[in-house]
Amino acid sequence: MARGLQVAVSALALAGVVWWLSRQDMPTLPPLGEAVGPLLAAVALYLLATLLRGERWHRLLGRGSRGDAYALTTVGYMGNNALPARAGDVLKAMLTAHHGGVARRHAFGTLVAERLLDAVALGVIFAAVIVAGDLPLGIPGWAAAAVGAGVLVAVSAAALLTPRLRGLIAGLLAPSRALLSGRGAALLALSLTLWVAEAGVYAVLGHVAGVPLSLADGVYVMALANVAAMVPAAPGYVGTFDAAMVLGVRLAGAGPSSVALPYVLLVRFVLFVPITLVGLVILVMRYGGVATARRLLPATRG
Repeated sequence: MARGLQVAVSALALAGVVWWLSRQDMPTLPPLGEAVGPLLAAVALYLLATLLRGERWHRLLGRGSRGDAYALTTVGYMGNNALPARAGDVLKAMLTAHHGGVARRHAFGTLVAERLLDAVALGVIFAAVIVAGDLPLGIPGWAAAAVGAGVLVAVSAAALLTPRLRGLIAGLLAPSRALLSGRGAALLALSLTLWVAEAGVYAVLGHVAGVPLSLADGVYVMALANVAAMVPAAPGYVGTFDAAMVLGVRLAGAGPSSVALPYVLLVRFVLFVPITLVGLVILVMRYGGVATARRLLPATRG
């Protein structure tokens, strides 16, 4: 049922994007000769962001091989792009525990801490861009209220847990509590840096597609797209990610609507294709291939 809901969310979002595009002029992609330089620059920026994510995963774990941390970060993103419900994150944690001699609770607790750093970093840079650039929030009030209500429900439910479950959750949150330190501040700075590097991808590709985006605009579009990526959807965040990018371009006032489709296609290519291919190769060559992934993620069987 959960998978059906994810597909339905993606289908509705994608239908909205298709309906909107049907009302626009037919777009054109830029000539390859003009696009190759910025495309390579965008790939290099995303490579930098991925390497920084690998370094952050290694430092959060506090143990194990740096090479494994970098490799598993790539495998995790491959899984998020190819599997539903961000299963790549679970695969990364499971492989970290399996190959790095790390307890599963510590691996999943580290994953929670990593996502917390991402949320705080994105929130900080998004708020800074909105204030400095006088841009609209881009998120409806009901969505913000729903998130707040969800947090309140989670906190209220925690009070009803048994002592044993509270102990399990406390252990899971231990890596997150450790972020309240100088080390945590350094990891937050690293998180801010990697997200700014990724925002550079959005800005560089905007100029290729005829969307005049500044770095601040790139941060704005990137933040909206990543908020949408948190919504349960089909693999690769189909529909939700695309709709958020289209919305971001429109709200930023970055050129005519007809350029949005080539822009979405270019961003999707750079962010999804190379890392998915590289992650699959690493999974096969280093971690036992698809069979290992199926064994560690029972939900992917069948």
